[in-house]
Amino acid sequence: MDFKDKVVIVTGSGGGIGKVYAESFARLGAKVTVCDIIDCSETEKSIKAMGGEVLTLKTDITSEKDNMEMAKKTADRFGRIDVLVNNAAIWGGLKLQPFWEISTEDFDKLMDVNIKGMFLSCKAVIPFMKEQNKGKIVNIASIAAFYAPPFSLHYNVTKGAVLALTKTMAREVGDFNVTVNSVAPGLVSNDSSKIMIPSTEIDRHTATLCIKRYQQPEDLVGAVLFFSSEDSDFVTGQTLIVDGGCVFN
Repeated sequence: MDFKDKVVIVTGSGGGIGKVYAESFARLGAKVTVCDIIDCSETEKSIKAMGGEVLTLKTDITSEKDNMEMAKKTADRFGRIDVLVNNAAIWGGLKLQPFWEISTEDFDKLMDVNIKGMFLSCKAVIPFMKEQNKGKIVNIASIAAFYAPPFSLHYNVTKGAVLALTKTMAREVGDFNVTVNSVAPGLVSNDSSKIMIPSTEIDRHTATLCIKRYQQPEDLVGAVLFFSSEDSDFVTGQTLIVDGGCVFN
């Protein structure tokens, strides 16, 4: 897939999986906006080291103002917005507990970031995509929306909402040649998962997969690139599960 001169925004790209997505687009020739509430300097350095063009922003996706600035500054810098990858979300640091012990504050915080933030990011880029009559939105969901693991009800609910958001938006923006799809990762090896989930539980989960190894961030890149490319111009409203064969949909 060729992304030469395409303009891509990846939210939550200060590190982790978002950093891997941003680097993958840059490697294929895209001009990338990396944005996060945390520092994005490592992602910026990595992209510049490979000769890529990058715009780095500090963006709180729960802020409508920040999202509007993210879209405007990207368009001002690169002239257009071709792809939005909605990766920013809360996962690391979640306290796994029965739903009746989840505080209202924690529940609201996840809804604010994982759903409202995604909504606002989409809302900010759509005017630019409508004007150019072309665009790609890729929302990052989770197998939690299908599998519903216990002790993370608030997270599961937000990822289920991502599926509904994806389908509804796809119906509303198709007339502008904008596609909206989602990718649902399984349990991915990253710092957050290693801290939150005991190694014995990770081993148990891995043993249930068809492909019996711990999922890596790089395993998700192909699906995200496909939904962002012209190869998927006639695919919209869909969710692709990438989990090594845990959940079948």
